[in-house]
Amino acid sequence: MNESNASDGGIGSHGGGPSNGGGGPLLDDVRRMHVMVAGVRGARLVERVLPAPLPRVWRVLGDLEGGFGEFQPDMRSVRVLRREGDRVEALARSRYGMRAHFHGVLRPGWCWLQSRFLVIGMAAVEAADESGHTRVALTGGVRVPMRAALVPFGARRELEEAMTRLAARVG
Repeated sequence: MNESNASDGGIGSHGGGPSNGGGGPLLDDVRRMHVMVAGVRGARLVERVLPAPLPRVWRVLGDLEGGFGEFQPDMRSVRVLRREGDRVEALARSRYGMRAHFHGVLRPGWCWLQSRFLVIGMAAVEAADESGHTRVALTGGVRVPMRAALVPFGARRELEEAMTRLAARVG
């Protein structure tokens, strides 16, 4: 795996990577998120089609310091410390006072952030039916130290709550 795609699991990059012959990427960002989740033991994924256009949805998802904290149930605040291209470093504080120092990738349609103890993944693409709706996938949870695994307890419920809040925010 080379440096350019190490943080997205080596599955290619947005707008590039393996091609389906038509010039587009083999995997869209939501499918890529499914692959990432499949490789992390205990990880859960919630996917839904929201009746809102991709730019409106991504304005909320990709706004780490604003919209993100409004739909994530346990986030109180996120502060972006550094941004270089699609690489991002951020400091998050939960509603319970815990802090996390994240490193990851944030670009239109894709976000994968990891700290020592947490993982957050978000992906969004236009719905295939050309309805103007958006397919969204969310994952995240508490990491098991020294393993590619997440603690699954409560993760699905929290992801469902985040998706419901996001749908209300962009609807």
